[in-house]
Amino acid sequence: MIRILENISLKIFNTFGVEAKARYFAAISCYDELRSLIQERKPAEKKLLVMGGGSNLLFTSDFDGWVLRNEIKGVEIVEETDKHVVVNVGGGENWSDFVDLTVDNGWWGLENLSLIPGTAGAAPVQNIGAYGAEQKDAFASLEACNLITGKICTFNKLECDFGYRSSLLKAAEKGKWFVLNVTYRLQKKPELNLGYAPLRKAFEGKPAEQITVKAVCDTVKSIRRSKLPDPQTLGNAGSFFKNPVVRQEKFNRLQRQFPEMPFYRLKNESVKI
Repeated sequence: MIRILENISLKIFNTFGVEAKARYFAAISCYDELRSLIQERKPAEKKLLVMGGGSNLLFTSDFDGWVLRNEIKGVEIVEETDKHVVVNVGGGENWSDFVDLTVDNGWWGLENLSLIPGTAGAAPVQNIGAYGAEQKDAFASLEACNLITGKICTFNKLECDFGYRSSLLKAAEKGKWFVLNVTYRLQKKPELNLGYAPLRKAFEGKPAEQITVKAVCDTVKSIRRSKLPDPQTLGNAGSFFKNPVVRQEKFNRLQRQFPEMPFYRLKNESVKI
C-alpha cells in the first residue's frame, strides 16, 4: 500500500536544498500504486507537481498540493541484435547512472548526455540535450499514466512532438501525465557525435580505436565538471538554459557583426547561437 505523507519537508528532494513543505507527498514505485492513488485521492483535482530528481525547480514557498515523486526503478533489455539493443528504463531511475550503464555495456547513443542530473522519466519531457545531442536521437517510446483517468498510454517519437528542450508532455499536455518508463534504441557499433567544438577538439588526431564510447563519456563528464558544480556539494539547478534560435537571415546579420560567434545549424533553416 502506498504511503501518503502530509506536511513533509522537500529539502532533501531538490538539488538547491531549499526548505519547503508539501501538503501531501507520495513516492511512486510502481504503476499500481499510482493508479490506486488516482482512484482514491484524485490528486489532479488539487495543485499537483510530479517530481523526479528535483534539479529543475526552485521552491519559494510551501507547496499547497500534491507532490508525486517518481521512484519507479528497473532497466530491461527488450530487444537485441548484433547491431543494436532496445532498452527500457524505469521513470524513476537516475539518468546519469542509466547513461553510465549503457556506456559500460558498450552501447552508443546516450554518451553525450552523461552527468545530466535528474531522472529517466524527466528526460523526454524536457527533451534533454547537451554537447550536440538530444535524448530524442535515441528515443523509441515511453509509457505514461494519465493523472486524471489512471490509464496508461504509449507515446512514440512522433507523438511526443519533440522540440528544442520541449515535448508534448511539457507543452500541450503539461501536468497531465506521469512517465512510467522510457525505451531507447542504442547502437552496438560506433556512432560518433562530435559536433560540439570542445568535444571534437578533444579527439582531434586520435586514432579511431581510442575514440570509444567510454572515452567520449569521460570527456563529456570532464567538460561538464569544469563548467558546473556538483549539486551534491553545492546546491544548484544543473544546466537548463536554452540558446537563442534565430532564422537564417538574422543569423547572417549577427555573424557579420560577431564573426567568432559559435553556432549550430538546425534542420528547419534556423540556427542555434
